[in-house]
Amino acid sequence: MTTLAPGDEAGVVDAIARSRAAGEPLAIQGNATMASMLRPVQAAHVLSTRALSGITLYAPKELVIRAGAGTPIAEIEAAVAENGQHLIAEPPDLSALLGSEGPPTLGGIVGANLSGPRRVAWGATRDHVLGVRAVNGLGDVIRSGGRVLKNVTGLDLCKLLAGSHGTLAVLTEVTLKVLPAPETVGTVVLTGQDVAAAVAALSAALGSPYAVSGAAFLPADAAARVGLRGAATLARIEDFAASVAYRTERLRSDLASFGTAEILDAAASRPLWHAIRDAVPLGAGDDAIWRVSVRPTAGPEVARKLAAAFDARLFLDWGGGLVWVAGPDIADAHAAVEAAARAHGGVWTLLRGEALRFSAAVIPPEPAPLAAITRRVKEAFDPRGILNPGRMYAGL
Repeated sequence: MTTLAPGDEAGVVDAIARSRAAGEPLAIQGNATMASMLRPVQAAHVLSTRALSGITLYAPKELVIRAGAGTPIAEIEAAVAENGQHLIAEPPDLSALLGSEGPPTLGGIVGANLSGPRRVAWGATRDHVLGVRAVNGLGDVIRSGGRVLKNVTGLDLCKLLAGSHGTLAVLTEVTLKVLPAPETVGTVVLTGQDVAAAVAALSAALGSPYAVSGAAFLPADAAARVGLRGAATLARIEDFAASVAYRTERLRSDLASFGTAEILDAAASRPLWHAIRDAVPLGAGDDAIWRVSVRPTAGPEVARKLAAAFDARLFLDWGGGLVWVAGPDIADAHAAVEAAARAHGGVWTLLRGEALRFSAAVIPPEPAPLAAITRRVKEAFDPRGILNPGRMYAGL
């Protein structure tokens, strides 16, 4: 496959128009950090947005930043950090997990709707997208949203394109809302709980008045990979220093019935939560990797079933609502993940699986009425099916 990397939006329009006329599918990428995620794309060319890089607007007082889709997330984080601000949804860098190189880009993060631990308190990446520019499969430029949240009438295309994995349109520019970064961070750590007790403690922490912004459970093996001893139940608080000191102490006291707790300071907390964000507790290896999203109270039972079904490495985030799982790249393991998610009304995503991604569904099949809507939306945006065909569903 040849790689097309136009330097502006007009070049994207031209590349799509040429591919549409020739009937040649395109694999849509930024820096290809997520190329091994979901289903493989059979395409004549790669259309990369990596050259659409750079911050085009940053208004710190308005809490708004706009950048080209190929802009590395690290560049945006550095720019807002200079003004004491941060990206709300804490987007992860999964390049090491997925065995890729190069920094994740803004378009890739929004296109996959990837969010980190702070999602449990502040919402997903798509909730903080104010506006987008994109090019659909017809070669038409789409503009949606703007610089404030309440400016959309009719269909919110920002929400539709976030999480569409480049199957509907190629993002060329994204506008995000940012917020002031906390002065410091602290983490309350309970050690030695099993998964059920841990999720009960995390539920109590999230239901407390202390504004917990991260809630995770690491079994002993996962905890060891990030420098902790024994199974660790973690609740994060971010804010002004005096407030964090007060609230972490109060939370530690309130969780005393679940076990003895300690408090990690900012120097220990920040790298720990960065590791959780990037799924470092799963460890390295060539195993398949899934994310299972369920109601938090179902997380322990999902974890128990998967540990019984195969040699699973796992940990829980989002208060138990997100179960990260690594295991054999085989059909039986995949079937166990599907069954566990389905039994508890959840959904799953196959993030990595060099064998499974060719033969198995990478996300849950939709019910027939929803599948019909999905197909009509795809046909409206990309009638010739040239944008990332088969990326999410076989034949679409």
